[in-house]
Amino acid sequence: MSIRNRLFLMMLLEIAIWGAWQIKIFPYMGMLGFTAGQQAWVGSVFGIASLIGLFFSNQFADRNFSAERFLAFSHLVGGVALIATSFAQSFPAFFALFLIYGLLYVPTLSVTNSLAFANLKDPARDFGFVRMGGTVGWIVVSWPFIFLLGDQADANETRWVFIIAGVLSFALAAYSLSLPHTPPRKDAVGLDRFAWLRAAKLLRQPFVAILFLVTFLDAVIHNGYFVVIDGFLTHVGISAKMTMVVSSLGQVAEIVTMLVLGAVLTRLGWKWTMICGILGHAIRYGVFALFADSGMTSLIIAVQVLHGVCYAFFFATVYIFVDAVFPKDVRASAQGAANLLILGLGMVVASQLFPRLVAAFTPAGGVVDFQKLFVVPTVVAIVGILLLMFFFRPPSHGPVEAKSAATPH
Repeated sequence: MSIRNRLFLMMLLEIAIWGAWQIKIFPYMGMLGFTAGQQAWVGSVFGIASLIGLFFSNQFADRNFSAERFLAFSHLVGGVALIATSFAQSFPAFFALFLIYGLLYVPTLSVTNSLAFANLKDPARDFGFVRMGGTVGWIVVSWPFIFLLGDQADANETRWVFIIAGVLSFALAAYSLSLPHTPPRKDAVGLDRFAWLRAAKLLRQPFVAILFLVTFLDAVIHNGYFVVIDGFLTHVGISAKMTMVVSSLGQVAEIVTMLVLGAVLTRLGWKWTMICGILGHAIRYGVFALFADSGMTSLIIAVQVLHGVCYAFFFATVYIFVDAVFPKDVRASAQGAANLLILGLGMVVASQLFPRLVAAFTPAGGVVDFQKLFVVPTVVAIVGILLLMFFFRPPSHGPVEAKSAATPH
């Protein structure tokens, strides 16, 4: 295979490991009898690992290991932890094993990116194709569970999400050793260990402060979606074995929206593209709230496609904005801060907040009042829209590069 295709497969496996368990982990913990607080701590593992990675594991990997060997080791041990997690019944054992997996897996998200950039001849042209492998992986991994899970899957069946994730982790561990040798970075000693300090200084500029605040708010409701979506889809009549497939429609739409993102940025600019992204959240959660008990399952399924708008038009735009607008000497720090908000703090707060919202809106012996629950993220999305609309004043209209990329051929 060409190097592009080999890296595409690497990214497919990398994100498929995550996608295998993400949708089912919260309902599975409910089956095990974990409290809302216990579920919140498990859901915070990726955020905890992101925070630790900012100060230690990412720099440790860059300085001491070739990328492919680091991936092989991390996914081998992470796969063992995932398999063990599938058999853990108590909260302490489950949390400890899942934390081991998270601490090993989260650094590989940046290491796979680094390996790809180091081995692509034209990263600007080819990385989008490679990264699309992750989206494809998230979609593809949902399909085996149609056969592994029943219509009313119990804990014994649902544990397969961790077993499949573990098998994929072993596969990537083996495959990593066939990837091009990518030695420790020669400039690793010059890496900024305190990127958060440099990024914090950027908050003195109003447009940066507003952008980071809205990014945090949107990250909370974006990550909260994964906490509640499985339970909600089964509530509206979708079988347990189909919820992952239905939710993956959002990743299919993400591919399409990423393809048109450059043209949208050219026409709408930074502010209104980001507003459209958060508006996608407001509409999706609003539909969930209005039609949760209406029996309109087809509408609930159809609105999943807004996930692509939510991700591409906001989060992908934020990354492009930082790369295009921020000075080179602070760009890496700002990207690190954005990642911290999206995969770190945003995920931690979502994992702490949404299980408690589910518990708060579940009467004793009753079912979740999803109508009231979804009002909360809808309101948060509207607040984000208003903040961008009235207070976000970017220094430029849109990316210059997008104008040429969007020109008809």
